This record gives sequence, C-alpha cells and structure tokens, in this order.
Amino acid sequence: MMTLALTIWAGILLLCHVLWGWVPILDSTNLAFHEAGHPLFGMLSDRLMVYGGTLMQLLMPGVCAFEMRRQQKYAGFYFCLIWFAENLLNIARYMADARAHQLPLVGGLDPEDFHDWTRILDNWGLLSWDTSLANCLRLLALGLMVWTLWRAWSRSHAN
Repeated sequence: MMTLALTIWAGILLLCHVLWGWVPILDSTNLAFHEAGHPLFGMLSDRLMVYGGTLMQLLMPGVCAFEMRRQQKYAGFYFCLIWFAENLLNIARYMADARAHQLPLVGGLDPEDFHDWTRILDNWGLLSWDTSLANCLRLLALGLMVWTLWRAWSRSHAN
C-alpha cells in the first residue's frame, strides 16, 4: 500500500512539473526554505549567501530523509527522497532560467542583479551551460525518483 501511495505521489509531482513547471503548495514551502537559506548561510560567509537558498532547499528534505532512515521509517525515508528529487526539478527550472530571466523573483527583485543561478554559473564560467546543466539535473532527479520507487517496491515485496 505504501509503495502504491509513493508511486502516486511521485506521479502527481511529475505531472505538476509537466503541466505547470512547479508543484503548488509544496514549491511554495520549498521557496520559504530557499529564501531562509540565504541569510542563514550568509551569516557563515558572504560567499555562501548566494548558494544558501539552494543548499537549504536541499538540506530540508535531505535531513528529513536522513532522520527517517535513522529511525528505520522507510515509508518516510522514501517520501523524503521523492521530495528531495522534486526539489532538484525545481532547482533545474531555476537554473535553466539563468540567462533567460523569465521567472519572477521574490519581492520583484531584478534578475540581472539577484538571480542566484545567474550569479553562481557566471562565477564558475558556466553561464552559457545553464540549460544543459539544468537538463542533467532533471535527469538526476528523475533517476533518483525511479531508484527510490524501485527500492520501495523491492522492499515491499521482500517482506
């Protein structure tokens, strides 16, 4: 039963990405984590501030997955891995926008000055690779979802 629910959950997330490019409610929550990451990581280092949003966005489901695994709550662990993978899809969408600047930024900020992935990729000399890197990240996200579902189904049939 858990594996069917997990598969439906992953399917709904993927369908939302195909239809709208984001997942209502979930991605609003992920955005709150993202935005909180900028000042939190900024307290550690000015250089980390730009990375802080993406790091926090991934840390939240990552830490939750770690804790679920530690407690041997495998349904929660797999759920959090799917959440992590969905965040990778969300990040890929933002990364692919590094040059296009079509996505609105929180508070109406100017993407020329405040787009995280424009700054990150430009700092690394990879700005022209934004869409290619985003596509690689999408493949990684899909691979993680498939692997997670395979592990969940394997585990449920082993019991």
